[in-house]
Amino acid sequence: MSERHPELEAEQAHLDLAYRRLEEARDEALRLKDTIEVGRGGTNQARWEREVFYENIANRLRELDLGERSLCFGRIDQTEEAGGGSYHIGRVAVANTNQEPLIVDWRAPVSESFYRATGADHRGLVRRRHFTSRGRTVLDLEDEFFGEAAGAKRVVINGREIRGTGALVNALEENRTGRLSDIVGTIQAEQDEIIRAPMPGVLVAQGGPGTGKTVVALHRAAYLLYTHRFPLEGQGVLVVGPNRLFLGYIEQVLPSLGEAGVELAVLADLVPRVRVSGRDRSETARIKGDLRMVEVVRRAVRDRQRPLTADLIVPMGARRIRLPASVTETIVSEARRRYRTHNAARKYVVAELFEALAAHHPDGVSADMVEDQVGGSSEVKEALMWMWPVLTPAHLLHDLYGSPALIQSAAPKLSDDERKALYRPWADGKVVEGLVWTVDDVPVLDEAFERLGPRSKRRIEDDVRTYGHIVVDEAQDLSPMQLRMLTRRSLNGSMTIVGDIAQSTGAWAHAGWDEILEHLPDRREPRTAELTVGYRIPGPTMELAARILAYAAPDLAPPTSVRSLGDAPRFVDASTETYRINGSEDPLTSAVVAEASKEAGEEDVGNVAVICPASLYDSVVDAFDAAGVDIGRAPRDGLSHQITVVPVNLVKGLEVDVAVVVEPAAILDEEPQPARSLYVACTRSTRRLVVVHHQPLPEMLRDPEGS
Repeated sequence: MSERHPELEAEQAHLDLAYRRLEEARDEALRLKDTIEVGRGGTNQARWEREVFYENIANRLRELDLGERSLCFGRIDQTEEAGGGSYHIGRVAVANTNQEPLIVDWRAPVSESFYRATGADHRGLVRRRHFTSRGRTVLDLEDEFFGEAAGAKRVVINGREIRGTGALVNALEENRTGRLSDIVGTIQAEQDEIIRAPMPGVLVAQGGPGTGKTVVALHRAAYLLYTHRFPLEGQGVLVVGPNRLFLGYIEQVLPSLGEAGVELAVLADLVPRVRVSGRDRSETARIKGDLRMVEVVRRAVRDRQRPLTADLIVPMGARRIRLPASVTETIVSEARRRYRTHNAARKYVVAELFEALAAHHPDGVSADMVEDQVGGSSEVKEALMWMWPVLTPAHLLHDLYGSPALIQSAAPKLSDDERKALYRPWADGKVVEGLVWTVDDVPVLDEAFERLGPRSKRRIEDDVRTYGHIVVDEAQDLSPMQLRMLTRRSLNGSMTIVGDIAQSTGAWAHAGWDEILEHLPDRREPRTAELTVGYRIPGPTMELAARILAYAAPDLAPPTSVRSLGDAPRFVDASTETYRINGSEDPLTSAVVAEASKEAGEEDVGNVAVICPASLYDSVVDAFDAAGVDIGRAPRDGLSHQITVVPVNLVKGLEVDVAVVVEPAAILDEEPQPARSLYVACTRSTRRLVVVHHQPLPEMLRDPEGS
């Protein structure tokens, strides 16, 4: 047993005091809330102030609710020249009864040296202390000394000094829970530089698997909200993820850092009243993501702004009004000139049509009289529907996709095959607003809304929401149209973009960040940063991943793993092994069930992901069901079960203790970016990787030494 640190009890006493003060602060906030329970009376100003007060108290209470997370994770002791202070660093600031700090918020300026100090640049520190805690109990202390007191050898990887290796390893070796955890106590210097980078402009963070790019991006959102509370609290911070499975996986990180007001969304959430499910075929997705769709949408809207092809004849009492078609051509032309959006011009077109009808009445009546008497007639309604219909994005695209003639008119610059790929049969016109669109339709619907505008000024929910800062994770797969959609929602061009070019696997896989940056705000020169150290993936697994990377993205270097030791990947050849579970005759799925079940039974395993190609997803799920093994289905259940079956196209960004990758040859055959998809699949595990195959192993997975 290791010797107990002599200051452990003193640190525990300090932490106990901080927790007591935290509880007292919570009680104070609750009492304060009770004092403003004044009913519904009073002036509008009083009610508004009360609501703001309630919101502030509610936010503070959320901030003080840490659950089982440790409040404090470290301490810094400064040199006399730097001030000679001693500060405990934690999730939220806590003060004693004299308002002296017991815990300093990790985002405060004084905390920066906790993350940045190195042997070569101690940033005014004599000592940095790391706590290993479980809930409210301090289990161990680890000290790093600087300057003349320094004695221990420091760990340096890629020229970067790794701080708090003991606490870091403890955190990395914890079992996964199916939810991403924060890294606030173990942030490394290269991560902290990104987190605390200036807010203005676009910051791109490239990071390979296991480098922590997702948690870095989320910690950056929390840091910016703390540092720029005004104006960001009013302007809003948006975090965009690739799918809902990913959002469920990361949703606890920001609340654990004391920030509950950040909006998490997928792109579909940013377009109101749209139901989205599934994706288009690769060739269709490629077209819908192309910037040529901007012109297609523009022309599709213009095609619905049409003068009449024949004179309009409207009965009015004993008279008939004849309006020459040429007059409607003038109305349409003038409406196009005056108004930026289609629906905003509808009122003008209606008014001008009645003015024109009144001017052509034999007896010279007023426009109001004409509207009162014939405004509801079928002739006028049909004329307005032809000339300038009120449109929603769903109606516009439904009509466009369902008509080869409209596609031809709106997309003359697309090839015949591209136009055919856009075709989608019409649905019942009564259910257009209830249609289910694909993920790839979302930016086209958004572009349509930009051209059409709200149906009326009263529909405030139709307005495009903008944000003071936008964080985009897994950005390497976003199409130009999707990037254009995000740029539209940036209030001031402030964005954090994170991803890994080597994990770009979609229809719009990019070769480099320059291709992405050209579609993002350019008010300031973009900045780039790279995370080079891998924390999550054991060395042996990273060695295998590096072989795949040589095929997937030969120009990129793999991250260097902090964890040089670990279990070597296992390869299970189902064609040579005998697996029969409940009478199954499929050796591949039987092997998958057996291997996943065996791994789930190990003491060091929290969860297991069975990562399979889309073509095998149903058969793998059925095999587990037939064997009576309880599993989760990732699209429905997230990672809430110990064993979860995950299609390979949904696994990006997730981490698990054990990954069982099924039939790599099928992944290579089916995915648009085959080697990159396999690279993603093989870099999800923090403990072990198991590859189960029936077909021969792809060359990139074979040991070059043949062992």
